[in-house]
Amino acid sequence: MSTMAKLEDFRNEPFTDFRQKSALLAMEEAIFRVKSEELGREIPLRIGGRDIFTDTKIHSINPGNLDETIGWVSKADRELAEQAMQAALDTFESWKKVPPRERAQYLLKAAALMAERKHEFSAMMVLEAGKNYAEADADTAEAIDFLNFYAREMIRLSEINETMPLTPVPGEHNRLTYIPLGVGVIIPPWNFPLAICVGMTSAAIVSGNTVLLKPASNTPVIAYKFAALMEEVGLPAGVLNFIPGSGAEVGDYLTTHPKTRFVSFTGSKEVGLRISKLAAETASGQIWIKRLVAEMGGKDGIVVDETADLDAAAQAIVASAFGYQGQKCSAGSRALIVESVHDEVVEKVVRFTKQLEIGLPEENKAVGPVIDEASFRKILDYIEIGKQEGQLLAGGRQAEGNGYYIEPTVFAGVAGKARIMQEEIFGPVLAIGKAKDWREAFAMYNDTEFGLTGAFFSREEDRISEALETMHCGNLYINRKCTGALVGAHPFGGFNLSGTDSKAGGYDYLLLFTQAKLTSRKL
Repeated sequence: MSTMAKLEDFRNEPFTDFRQKSALLAMEEAIFRVKSEELGREIPLRIGGRDIFTDTKIHSINPGNLDETIGWVSKADRELAEQAMQAALDTFESWKKVPPRERAQYLLKAAALMAERKHEFSAMMVLEAGKNYAEADADTAEAIDFLNFYAREMIRLSEINETMPLTPVPGEHNRLTYIPLGVGVIIPPWNFPLAICVGMTSAAIVSGNTVLLKPASNTPVIAYKFAALMEEVGLPAGVLNFIPGSGAEVGDYLTTHPKTRFVSFTGSKEVGLRISKLAAETASGQIWIKRLVAEMGGKDGIVVDETADLDAAAQAIVASAFGYQGQKCSAGSRALIVESVHDEVVEKVVRFTKQLEIGLPEENKAVGPVIDEASFRKILDYIEIGKQEGQLLAGGRQAEGNGYYIEPTVFAGVAGKARIMQEEIFGPVLAIGKAKDWREAFAMYNDTEFGLTGAFFSREEDRISEALETMHCGNLYINRKCTGALVGAHPFGGFNLSGTDSKAGGYDYLLLFTQAKLTSRKL
């Protein structure tokens, strides 16, 4: 019996039902424990199994309560980044020889421990990333899913290595195997500070690579919790090196390093394109073309025709636009509605939006803060632009609270070429446009440089069929919101300037961190 046969089939980690009082109390207790036991600590770099504390620190704060320090995180410079590179290079020579099934076991152990401590990880995200209970819980569940899914995928690929049905040639034994690439740089975002960080990192290491993890500067503490968990389950020193630092200093240095074999990045279009440009230049001593796996921005939209369930469509628009304050690459920041039902849908969207309660994530309010002052200022600037480009129907102002709070904002009557309809804002701002019919709505939807997620609400099967062919995005959903991809069920990645369409949580994702080697032996 194979190792894979001994594992249960992959199943998504269930979400916590916070309507249950016991679940609510458990999360409140976890937040209390994290606040009393974990906040304000000094956190080291972790290079080759060694703790390194630096004088220069990243000051992580709670975006919902600016007086609360989450942690003081040591900050790498180029010298320390080079130390991490050398540690990863040395470790790769042994790690690449570890059998795939053994590498997978580290992920499975980590998934089991994270599931036991789910609320602890979620609580840290409530405090450091400004997520409410459901958003944080979904983030942790997705991280658990990535660990379980990629472990199983590594085992499956190793079995394919043994049974790959190549065309037989008389007198030869031919075999195709997938081998690791080398040392990779992992640059995750702050908006899914556990799930995406875990997914990017675990995919690379289970494939046999060693990594340099440079977490987002807004959420380094939750990334450290993950790195510490991997050490707890016995991952050999030097496989995962934790090196927070400046993107301009550490990020650029490692991206251009001749020994960097691949860069895995999730973040903005602008940073992604910069990484792509830097990685494309061949450094002195470099003997390969660096591989880039990039998931970048989005200007995602929901199209609604006159046959749709209008209540369901309006609820999905609001959930997609304002879930986690619109700070998702999949956020539905555009709604394109056919004119015969436009006014009715807009009225519903505005009504549902005004029902959203704003406040502290630890009090589980529907709308919390945006991540930092730079985002706060940028979003407010876009709102001022929106006032010139459309009709303000809800929100439009800073909200009360000792944090970066902005009211969920709705603009209608927005033209297709308007800036708030074209540019990624990454905040709680929704632009609504009117189309004469569903085909024009499709054209408006496609009129963007991005292509990540989209949704179409309709009861007409012929229109749905056309949407499936016409709406150009990596993840298209019918009669549901355009956020909330599940590992295994909705492999995630986009077209155009939304990235390299690397399908995270999909059955081909690990191939991005491997290279295929053909061996042929004459009998």
